[in-house]
Amino acid sequence: MTDNNANDTLTWVDSSIGKLPDHLLIEIFIRVPVSEWAQISCVKKQWANLVRGECLWQAALNRAFPSAGHAKRWPGPIPRGLSRRRYIALHVSKHIFSLDGEIDEIVGHTYLFLKEQLELSAMPPSSGVLHGTIIDQFIACGKSRDMAHELASQIWLAVLDNLEENEHTFLLLKQLALEGEVFLPYPYSRSNKVQWKVFEKLFTDFRDCFNQVDYYDVLACAKNKFQPIPSLWSRKIVQ
Repeated sequence: MTDNNANDTLTWVDSSIGKLPDHLLIEIFIRVPVSEWAQISCVKKQWANLVRGECLWQAALNRAFPSAGHAKRWPGPIPRGLSRRRYIALHVSKHIFSLDGEIDEIVGHTYLFLKEQLELSAMPPSSGVLHGTIIDQFIACGKSRDMAHELASQIWLAVLDNLEENEHTFLLLKQLALEGEVFLPYPYSRSNKVQWKVFEKLFTDFRDCFNQVDYYDVLACAKNKFQPIPSLWSRKIVQ
């Protein structure tokens, strides 16, 4: 785009859409993909304030998930949050878990809770504490022990698959792999599928990050928990 075209666009924004009141802008913006809102917020301060505010997200929530307005608050340790977080949670439930029904939103919020705890904390709580929080949340919402355990496992697996591949994630996965086994009654024990996923990611996606000592420590833990293990896991690291 040339400078003249850019200036013409800004002039048009200021002279037409730029003068619209907030309630009309909201009606326009909720018809634009949410992924473009960050770019929209860079155009004008008024628009940035709308994207940061509650009204636009509430309108988007009502439009994309009309039944969300009738959802009751739930008990338990994981809060629902404001409209933006609710929108993201429902988006996660729909596109990651393909859920449809009353449980949609709490699954999305639980996913966000676990992902944030693992990604943003320099030293996240132990996996047992996090898993217990998730189980308690689902049981508080009236789910059976079996359903709570299955949903928690699905959430762990989805979060592990969507962590960024960086040094923090490597250190986190190594911490999860090396955590000592503490006996916890069902459903408070993590599933074997979740524990397997931790080792699988370490020995495939992060194999080159190991030094020799850490590699053999993690390999010993893997052999202690699972037999047999894939041959790829036990191949020596060349340094």
